[in-house]
Amino acid sequence: MILFDSISPLTHSAKVTSPLLLSSLSQRPPRYAVLGAGFAGLSVAWHLLKESPKNLHLHIDLYDEVGIGGGASGVSGGLLHPYSPKVKLLWRGAECWKDCLKLLSIAEQAVSSEELVSESGEFGQDFGGFIVRRRGILRPATNMKTLNVLNDNAQNCVVGCKIEIIDKDAALKLVPHLHVPFNLAFYMPEAVNVNSQYYLKALFLACQNLVKELSASGFGKKKLCLQKKSVCELRELEAEYDAVIICLGAKADLLPELAGRLPLRTCRGVILHLQLPDNIGEDYPDHGPSVLSDAWLAIQGNRSLYMGSTWEWKSRNSSPNVSTDEASNALQELLPKASAIYPGITGWTFAGARAGLRAMPPLTSHGSLPLLGCVNNFLGDLKCKYWLLGGLGSRGLLYHGWLGKLTAEAVLSCNEQIIPSELTSWKNKR
Repeated sequence: MILFDSISPLTHSAKVTSPLLLSSLSQRPPRYAVLGAGFAGLSVAWHLLKESPKNLHLHIDLYDEVGIGGGASGVSGGLLHPYSPKVKLLWRGAECWKDCLKLLSIAEQAVSSEELVSESGEFGQDFGGFIVRRRGILRPATNMKTLNVLNDNAQNCVVGCKIEIIDKDAALKLVPHLHVPFNLAFYMPEAVNVNSQYYLKALFLACQNLVKELSASGFGKKKLCLQKKSVCELRELEAEYDAVIICLGAKADLLPELAGRLPLRTCRGVILHLQLPDNIGEDYPDHGPSVLSDAWLAIQGNRSLYMGSTWEWKSRNSSPNVSTDEASNALQELLPKASAIYPGITGWTFAGARAGLRAMPPLTSHGSLPLLGCVNNFLGDLKCKYWLLGGLGSRGLLYHGWLGKLTAEAVLSCNEQIIPSELTSWKNKR
């Protein structure tokens, strides 16, 4: 168990005035359980620590049977931008983009701090490689049917993640030998590629550092504990916590209290790791962006990349392990799609595979939106408040910063009205 004591900063003390917090100040400290240590769970944990009043005593338990980033979040390809496959700005995409970049910066700063003191042996985690690779993302136009749609959508881009419409020559300067069939590509120079595993570990380190850093302030006491065990039923937490935040992705449906009640579909995705053999001399360029198409290429370095992803709907297999047959089938499916845009990929060799089980939300007029809100109406008359942050689908990395902040503020204030109605309306359609 990891345990630190600290004080939280006075960021939202004026508006955090819920009966739960006020009563807890005169009794025992409020105790919160966050279920899941992926994108959603770690964002909620960070924001609970960051947003709570500095004089509030607070205890947070973070539950994950595997540990940090052990589920689908840790398997994510890590391509980050606020647009749909047709480069249309997603609903509330600007806010999601801004808050995600903040958390990425916080995680990088935590690792930088660790590296400065690593010689003292105070930290034992290894952060080899990058957390954020800043080379942009390139999306070639691949068919005439969508060319005009892509072109129109590209006109409405976010400040801080612009879309440049470039010709074939410009695209080939970025990625030599790229196939640009319609002499047009859409380049997002500020889009990034995130190493999900390193990022999640770094964000947890940032939570630890925040707890530790604020402990010298002399105000309320904070505790953060990682519990490496599963929760089989929500009711087993009833007597111990004031609020439980469920951030379990596809596994939320395995809780008996929620089984069959969430409008989620599961989808297993396999991602392949490819490397450039030693006998091939031409590296992927240092400045080369990652590539979006029917299959995407998330560049890890000059001679390493991830290729994804498959979509196996209705799968219940949440294991990150990929069998030889499953990997072979994924390679047969993805390689022709990737080589249609980047023919050189056929010279790369298979180096491994991993998989995750996505929790896909229903389609709305605003697109596929995650599910947020209090779920006590599912559970009966309970003293504890139960909250859900789920259905992030394949956009968990983009959504997690903003939605984690919204959820933390709603929990701290016991006020679901903080959350936009578009994210809670799913409860009215059951």
